[in-house]
Amino acid sequence: MFLADVIGSVVTPIAVPFLAGRVQLLVRPLTAPGVPQGRVRIALDLVGAGPGDRVLVMDEGNSGRQLCDVTDAPVKTVIVAVVDSLDIEGTTVYSHTDRPELEPLPSKVGAER
Repeated sequence: MFLADVIGSVVTPIAVPFLAGRVQLLVRPLTAPGVPQGRVRIALDLVGAGPGDRVLVMDEGNSGRQLCDVTDAPVKTVIVAVVDSLDIEGTTVYSHTDRPELEPLPSKVGAER
């Protein structure tokens, strides 16, 4: 599981039947203090998150399929919670009510391989 910011939505007018009508969001992984790290991913939203939200993301296929209650679902990465606040050693490092503006993506998404 990892923390991420939702930075956008994904529209797929043609998809495998399992994904039809399901919300897919673009998420940017973060360290606990909120520093972007790793590559942007597409995640299936199970909780009603939206752009600007900080979320918990499950990134393991078997867990994703269990959460969707479909044993052969083509899913690996799912959003499982919206974060309200995050404290590290007694210090609040994130609060949904005081959330920071999203940082812009690098000029080439995925170029940080």
